[in-house]
Amino acid sequence: MPRLLDKIDNPADLKGLPKQELGQLAAEIRQELVTTVSANGGHLASNLGVVELTIALHRVFDSPRDKIIWDVGHQSYVHKLLTGRRQRFTSLRQYGGLSGFTSRSESEHDPFGAGHASTSISAALGIAIARDLAGDDYHVVAVIGDGAITGGMAFEAINQVGHLGSRICVVLNDNGMSISPTVGGLAKLLDRVRFDYRYQWAEKKGERLIDALPLGKKLVQFGRWLRRGFKGLIMPSVLWEELGLTYIGPIDGHDIDALETALAQARGYSKPTFVHIITTKGKGYQPAEGDAVYFHGVAAENSSSGTIPSYSEVFAQTVLRLARENPKLVAITPAMPEGNCLSVVEAEFPQRVFDVGICEQHAVTFAAGLATQGFKPIVAIYSTFLQRAFDQLIHDVCLQDLPVTFAIDRSGIVGDDGKTHQGTFDISYLMLIPNLIIAAPKDENELQHLLYTAVQSKHPMAIRYPRGSGVGVELDKKLRQIPIGKGEILRKGKDAAILAIGATVAPALEAAQNLAEKGIEATVVNTRFAKPLDAELIKGLVGGIKRLVTVEENALSGGFGNSVIDLLQQSGISDIHVKVIAIPDEFVEHGSQARLRANYGLDAEGIARQVLELFPKRRLRR
Repeated sequence: MPRLLDKIDNPADLKGLPKQELGQLAAEIRQELVTTVSANGGHLASNLGVVELTIALHRVFDSPRDKIIWDVGHQSYVHKLLTGRRQRFTSLRQYGGLSGFTSRSESEHDPFGAGHASTSISAALGIAIARDLAGDDYHVVAVIGDGAITGGMAFEAINQVGHLGSRICVVLNDNGMSISPTVGGLAKLLDRVRFDYRYQWAEKKGERLIDALPLGKKLVQFGRWLRRGFKGLIMPSVLWEELGLTYIGPIDGHDIDALETALAQARGYSKPTFVHIITTKGKGYQPAEGDAVYFHGVAAENSSSGTIPSYSEVFAQTVLRLARENPKLVAITPAMPEGNCLSVVEAEFPQRVFDVGICEQHAVTFAAGLATQGFKPIVAIYSTFLQRAFDQLIHDVCLQDLPVTFAIDRSGIVGDDGKTHQGTFDISYLMLIPNLIIAAPKDENELQHLLYTAVQSKHPMAIRYPRGSGVGVELDKKLRQIPIGKGEILRKGKDAAILAIGATVAPALEAAQNLAEKGIEATVVNTRFAKPLDAELIKGLVGGIKRLVTVEENALSGGFGNSVIDLLQQSGISDIHVKVIAIPDEFVEHGSQARLRANYGLDAEGIARQVLELFPKRRLRR
């Protein structure tokens, strides 16, 4: 029997479906989500929760003329299925396939790309003002959920929306979650609406009282005030209306009829509206409903790390160990306790692990405040998200030379999450900042020693490490300090020197072995520190070796390799051939880590090939 979903090639097809068939369509969409995301990996629970909302949005509004912006963009899988990308959906997050986020280059139905959170309302307001200035009349909808409303940027935008009064519709997908349960005062306030039956009573009571009032402008106005007063019994000051948005809700986010009614009502207003819907993350798939944290992002069926712990797991176990020894050690994460594995630390030290929500700027300055009082804060954050707090890194931490440790997870090539999440800029933007030490471990054992070193340091220190499993080395039982700015020679050779940092050390060693089979003997250095560089070691090498290769999973511009070149130039060393292997001036698309590393010559074969290019006239052993 053909599926209803197979008849939907664009939103216009959706509008023609009878209402009684929408439940079946929702079930088919959920099955498609589970099948594809289980095979490819991706964000499952988030998308299961927005099936009915997405259907209702596309039945009420007219995409692509009306602009629908998803925040966070990983909630857009159902949107992709209903906007002409159904036949390509099995390519989701695959190399050359559909992105796991919204992408302007992918479809005209994606008016704004979004991989980071809390951006939708700002973007929607910009689009709405552009519409107003151009004299157009299309609708603009910002769908904000998965904890994105906790981000300060969202409130900056709402403040401006209320001030300008331009017609936009903000839809809050309130599922009480980001990746983990949403935290903070706003989350508590929303929970009162989600779970307190008295709010529903106040809403209905207020409506009945208004309906009973005699006609008359003043009495109607009084009735509206009275209705707001009843709401205020449960939700003081009616936050959204006080900010200048007309509040509609709360609405059952899995009732398509109710959603269409609310969205049509919002569409009819000439001022900004705020539609509050209540959804269940993972809806319709029992495993995801039961554990929305685990099923927020799932790995592909064929991905397995075996028994080797991930860098994130080693990081968390080391923090736990350090926390037991130092009562002034605290950990901070912006809505990523599961991703950073800090939940194991939180279980033992709940008062010393702080999930601040999707608030990277606040996380960094919060850590700075703790450091001024003698505490040892560790900020656990993904590379792609740390760049959101660049100003705070400079002004609040490094300018004051405060001993904050930044544990930068998912640095380098992260793979399937694609260009919005690749951690390929952190060395470059951190290298600019005075007082900051920048390190990257060659393996998971060195990670634990660098963390110990950072906590003992009296200066800010950033430690970057990759996504995924370690290399499988045994972990030392005793932690030790590593001298700041000191690298180590792992292999000696007279023909070339390979300076590698972090995740590139292992493939550099393998490349050296491959080169030796061809008659090229290469020295391999685990540089460890991008800043400060081990100037003594590097200058000592180039005294006898005139071919130098640097390798990093970071942007070419302003990175580790450029820093090595600067050191040589400032030291007056010019009689040496230097080749920098790094990410060129482009955003890295989605695909497996192995494939992307091969594409950029960052695997063992690619490194060896590029070293060989330095010996064009030499006869090589076969």
